[in-house]
Amino acid sequence: MPTITKTTCYHCGNDCYTEEFHREDKSFCCSGCLSVYQILTKSNLNNYYKLNRGPGESSAIVTDKYIYLDEDEFINKLVDYKDQEKTILTFYIPAIHCSSCIWLLERLNTLNEGITENRVDFLKKQVHIQFNQNKISLRQLVELLASIGYEPLISLNDVVKENKKIKDNTPTKIAVAGFCFGNIMMLSFPSYFGLSEAEAQYGNFFGSVNVLLCFPVFFYSGKDYFKNAYHNLKNGILDINFPLALGILVMFVRTLAEWGLGLGEGYADSLAGLVFFLNVGKYMQNKTYYHLSFERDYRSFFPVAVQVIKENGTEKSTPLEELNKGDRIRVKNQEIIPADAILLRGEALIDFSFVTGESRPISKVLGEIIYAGGRQTGKSLELEVVKPVSQSYLTSLWNNEVFDKQHNEKRIKTFISVVSHYFSIILLIIAFGALLFWLPADWKTGVSAFTAVLIIACPCALALSTPFTMSTALSILDRNKFYLKNTDVVEQLAAIDTVVFDKTGTVSVADVQGVIFKGIINDKQQELIYNICKNSSHPHSVRIASFLGQRREHQISYYEEVAGKGIKAIIEGEEILVGSNSFVTGIKQNIVELPEVHIKIGKSYIGCFQIRQKFREGLDVLLENMGSHYQTYLLSGDTRQDAIVLNKFFKSKEDLRFQQSPQDKLDFIKEKQERGAKVMMVGDGLNDSGALKQSDAGIAVTDNINNFTPGSDAVLDGKMLRRLPLFMKFSKDSVKVIHKSFCISSVYNIFGLSFAVAGKLSPLFAAILMPLSTITIISFTTLAVRYAAKKNGLI
Repeated sequence: MPTITKTTCYHCGNDCYTEEFHREDKSFCCSGCLSVYQILTKSNLNNYYKLNRGPGESSAIVTDKYIYLDEDEFINKLVDYKDQEKTILTFYIPAIHCSSCIWLLERLNTLNEGITENRVDFLKKQVHIQFNQNKISLRQLVELLASIGYEPLISLNDVVKENKKIKDNTPTKIAVAGFCFGNIMMLSFPSYFGLSEAEAQYGNFFGSVNVLLCFPVFFYSGKDYFKNAYHNLKNGILDINFPLALGILVMFVRTLAEWGLGLGEGYADSLAGLVFFLNVGKYMQNKTYYHLSFERDYRSFFPVAVQVIKENGTEKSTPLEELNKGDRIRVKNQEIIPADAILLRGEALIDFSFVTGESRPISKVLGEIIYAGGRQTGKSLELEVVKPVSQSYLTSLWNNEVFDKQHNEKRIKTFISVVSHYFSIILLIIAFGALLFWLPADWKTGVSAFTAVLIIACPCALALSTPFTMSTALSILDRNKFYLKNTDVVEQLAAIDTVVFDKTGTVSVADVQGVIFKGIINDKQQELIYNICKNSSHPHSVRIASFLGQRREHQISYYEEVAGKGIKAIIEGEEILVGSNSFVTGIKQNIVELPEVHIKIGKSYIGCFQIRQKFREGLDVLLENMGSHYQTYLLSGDTRQDAIVLNKFFKSKEDLRFQQSPQDKLDFIKEKQERGAKVMMVGDGLNDSGALKQSDAGIAVTDNINNFTPGSDAVLDGKMLRRLPLFMKFSKDSVKVIHKSFCISSVYNIFGLSFAVAGKLSPLFAAILMPLSTITIISFTTLAVRYAAKKNGLI
């Protein structure tokens, strides 16, 4: 094949394989990129290209994709506010990725005067838009965004707004506690350094101010620990919130008592410092990725609206939830089948790879049922719904008890949840022991020792070791394109002993390098085949066209695509057949291991393209490494066509199971868990959703994090799958850091308790020891985790 000279697209930065799209000494990879460039140039927005090199995305071809946005029923569900002259809404736009995106999206009013205000939230990949609906409709707005390469992602989760996030006020609590902590420390300097003159002159005033500053710390910044402790005790759970709340309460009460009775300055500084650091740790632990969703279900995958065919032949956009049995619907090329339906008209070639794992598109005949979730790859279809969406085969998977929130609590308990239970019991035993020991001799010393034990043994360092360790681990994994749902997932990964892989889309990917030609083919023949295949949406045709690369255009005088068989076309008077062996040669062929696309030009049989699934780079090393440390399995909805290649990477042939339904995968994992295994599922499609939820740790693999991924505990970029063994090893090392930090905090507690049980714990001693232990733990965990990451080659 001749070498094609590549240039870089001025708009998006991708490689250009043709000079067809060339303007003003600038090259473009496709008509979409050229169109965006022309729109921006016409509107004097060329500075977009000065901020970053190749910052854009190709414009989307929307046609009537967003026709449903003309209906008030949908508009009212999407907008945040609407009156007679303005509408306000928020779009999630996955293409937002750089400063050029922000610059352009905040100048949308230059493209259309109907847009009055717009603001970009870069972290959440959202744009907040206010527009005059009398000058530009919602549909026109969305189509405008799509035309410049920023198509909004609108799904049922936007229309059915159930999962509104509760606003996190932790940063405000940190600010309040930090303000109070800093001022209390400053006002306590005379006491710290023994400045008797300043203490005598201003001591009472400083003490009063410190007590006043304790109130917002206690009642606002620290209130969540009391709520959590009460809620858990009510449910019979003794966790770390109990000793934390007890320590905060004792410090507050003793500070008030000592100030009121004139006995001393109390523990205001220790109280404010404790609550401040605890809230910082809480904020670190609640870190999330705003642009990712770990709780997706079928509503994120299905269309918002469906074209329903009325009795008079007209079509109307209808909300998916209003689709009823007996409705006739239109499904166009590359659209999702929204409900189980019977095929009435059209040639159906359905791609079920994301639903069942079957890699080959399936042909359906008239009168046959097509199940929801498949994607039509041919021309438009007319279907009759036999089951509403809520009762379809696909959505029935979400009725499984595994998707119930209470059932879905992970079985692996974190280290802090286990230790804090025993820690609380031991703390109370020591505190009451000190009280009972001193009570007969001196009740004041007994009360002092009792409260001092609860103050100095407050598990601040223990409570901070996990969030700071895991948040550091999360940031390191983030750099390696491994996005975890929360900090607890690190410990879930560390406890795993069994790993289950999906095949299609997980360990294998569709790639042009998986296409080979068996036979002899010249340049002219390649041009003819390219022109035929590029007009077909069949996955095999798409891969062949990509394999051949951009070729010279030829006029096609006749074109017919026979579903499930192949393509018949005439170019320059010559008949060309592309398809199955029986379609091209008339000879029925036995079942072959790999899909084949045969070619006949005129009366000459040229050869065939062999389509094979390409395995991810480094898969052999990945499976061998994982197999030596874990019990590994492969569950696939596909046929056994790749069994011979994959067998050698697993301990037994029984560890590979093919033609597995979504329920089969879920049941397999459940069975292993009942036998005591800690199972991790690695998958990518809707067919893996139940297994991902049932598993102790579910990882969704994707080649584009902005694409749909099923609900999971983590999202992993497909290119980084080969590094999974390193991520697992790093997770184990991170948990070891927590264990070591617990030992360090225990040393501080034992040292402090030796003074506390004797009733000799002074506020100054507590003010020094508690922050010192906290700083030690934070420093140790951060440095130790970074060392573990460097040791594993992650930084």
